[in-house]
Amino acid sequence: MSKAKFRFNPETLEYERVSSNYWGIAVKVIGFLSLATVIAAVSAIVALDGNNTEELQRELSEQQVQVKLLKDKSLAMQKSLDDLAKMDDHVYREIFGADPISDDIRKAGTGGVDKYAALEQLRRGENLVELHTKLDNMSAQYRVQEDSYNKLIKMAKNKSAMLASIPAIQPIPNKTLRRIASGFGYRVDPIYKTRKMHKGMDFTAPRGTKIYATGNAVVKVVRHARWGYGTHIVLDHGYGYTTLYAHLSRAKVKRGQKVKRGQLIGLVGSTGKSTGPHLHYEVHKNGTAVNPVGYFYNDLTSEQYEEILKISSNPNQSFD
Repeated sequence: MSKAKFRFNPETLEYERVSSNYWGIAVKVIGFLSLATVIAAVSAIVALDGNNTEELQRELSEQQVQVKLLKDKSLAMQKSLDDLAKMDDHVYREIFGADPISDDIRKAGTGGVDKYAALEQLRRGENLVELHTKLDNMSAQYRVQEDSYNKLIKMAKNKSAMLASIPAIQPIPNKTLRRIASGFGYRVDPIYKTRKMHKGMDFTAPRGTKIYATGNAVVKVVRHARWGYGTHIVLDHGYGYTTLYAHLSRAKVKRGQKVKRGQLIGLVGSTGKSTGPHLHYEVHKNGTAVNPVGYFYNDLTSEQYEEILKISSNPNQSFD
């Protein structure tokens, strides 16, 4: 049995018995334990927070390194895109006679006021906004460049077809250049003995000599006449070019037929207004007769070209 406890009451000036209050004791114990628990929890949280802070700082450092690497890559990619744009505008497009792409089109942004709003709320979000803006702009520039290259490929295909179609060889074998009898320009007419514009070139050759198409074409005309050009062929090469082959003994093609450069189309003769076996050859560009000498470039060296110019420029008499 526990001893009774007393305490002095200064108001009554007497010692009074102290009764045991188990609820009060329990409250004090619970309070102490609660305080201890709170202190322990706070200590644990502080310790844990310290660990998390170190982890977060490490992650943040790693992210900053990654962002810097991505920025460096984006700069390298932008330089490559700029180099491609320069080549596109100043080389490829000049080759095909196409206008360069304007800076407004090449540098067109992706727009959107609120596009990066969510990124701006993040810590160091301005770095992410800058990076995403660059990447989006490069993506837009890439699409412009891709479209340009697709168009250039189409131009190249058209250019290839054009180069194969434009007259580029002599219509009969003439390696020695001695078959040219009369050139383009004013010449003396063999029948009327007056100066007259000679719209083509005369190639002398034995009757039956083979005549070849000077470029890819479609046969536009095959005609047999008693006078003028006699039996003659007109080829339509497209791109504004036509060629005429006159005074033939025989045509080897039909109207509407497709022919390739170097393909046999007829034989030399002396039909129509002609004073002897020869081929009268004309080149027309956009409906106007031009000097055929400028369209033998696949056949001639620079020295041969100079020689053929001298030969064809002699003011002699034509054969038709």
